[in-house]
Amino acid sequence: MLADGGFLQRQLARLAKVEPRETGAVLASFFLFFFVLGSYFAVRPVRETIATLLGRERVADLWLYTALFSIAIVPIYGWLVARVRRGVLLPAIYGGVALILAGIGSSLQIDEGNLGIGAFFYVWISVLNLMLVSVFWSFLLEMFDSEQAKRLFGFVAAGGTLGALIGPFTAGMLVDRIGNAGVLYLGAAGFLGAIVCQRVLIKIWNRDGSGRENASDAPRTDHGLGGNPFAGIAIVLRSPYLLGIALFVVLLSAVNTFLYFEQLRIVSDSFTDTKQRTEMFATIDFTVQSLTIVSQLFLTGRIASALGVRSLLTFVPVVMILGFALLSVFNVFGMIATLLVVRRFGEYSFIRPGREMLWSRLDTETKYKAKSFVDVPVYRAADYVGAQAKTAIDAMGTSPAGAALIGSALAAIWAVNGWLLGRRHDSNGGN
Repeated sequence: MLADGGFLQRQLARLAKVEPRETGAVLASFFLFFFVLGSYFAVRPVRETIATLLGRERVADLWLYTALFSIAIVPIYGWLVARVRRGVLLPAIYGGVALILAGIGSSLQIDEGNLGIGAFFYVWISVLNLMLVSVFWSFLLEMFDSEQAKRLFGFVAAGGTLGALIGPFTAGMLVDRIGNAGVLYLGAAGFLGAIVCQRVLIKIWNRDGSGRENASDAPRTDHGLGGNPFAGIAIVLRSPYLLGIALFVVLLSAVNTFLYFEQLRIVSDSFTDTKQRTEMFATIDFTVQSLTIVSQLFLTGRIASALGVRSLLTFVPVVMILGFALLSVFNVFGMIATLLVVRRFGEYSFIRPGREMLWSRLDTETKYKAKSFVDVPVYRAADYVGAQAKTAIDAMGTSPAGAALIGSALAAIWAVNGWLLGRRHDSNGGN
């Protein structure tokens, strides 16, 4: 931990009101999220390129497998978190990811056109990205209390954004020389860095606590949580507050799904070369993260503290109502690219930190088991249902403009849900 009044601590205090006792934990969290999201976003453009090769219909079908694996992974994760110390489990998760990425990279290096490997990678990375982010925030929710979460989570999220900025930038710069397989090797190396950061963070937690005022009085809990691996499902079903969070995730997924398939259609029509598509997706990622990091450093925490979580949860849905309406009129690549940037910038800057803050006052079992259930299978099941609904709408002959208007209506419902859920949290923290 840095001494009070140190240069770095003073800069952190200006950015996010980081207190001296919190400095070590905040920095370790920042760099852990940097490696997790940096590695994922380095390989994400490869996933999008593979999606264009598979085609919209096959991708829609793959979302069923994504949903099924998302459901299957929750009891497995629940069993592990019930029995394995977080100090062992979390670094092991990142190590496993690195090994699998390297293996897929080797397969694609031999035959980049292998659609079987491509389909496996698409499903695996789609399940993985939600689980990794959920695991990261679950641990931070255990370390930091509700007041700290409002002040610090925007800054910590900026670590992930910095990684998500550098990841696609590096992929875009190097893909011509190292190919898509090389990009996967790069992602594997990044997850090795995440192992180091996670071990440092756990060491700080075991030694100094989270930086809470009364952390020294709280026992360390780096052991299995015990209980039923399916407990997260029951916890969610018993709580109206958690069901509200689940509905928010469903609506978020539905809006994103409509936009995603319009993206695949327009990009496939606009770009013929796969490397051009990867470079384009990387450019969009770079633009999004550039905007996001400024917001997370200077706006997110201040907005949450001043206006409450409800403001973070309603900004993006309201913007998407207008965005889909404009897309119904201007159904071209420039419009879809702009809407993608705005939606993802808003999600990373406001929606994601706001969603995590909703869990901040709940018990440890809920933060791990119930949260992973909502973040992964609920999200991916909603993805699949949304994908099938979008396919059915297209099969009925609905025009792109009509589909965009349906997206606008979904965004309106999402905005109302976000406002009500955020207001309840701001009033009493949920229960």
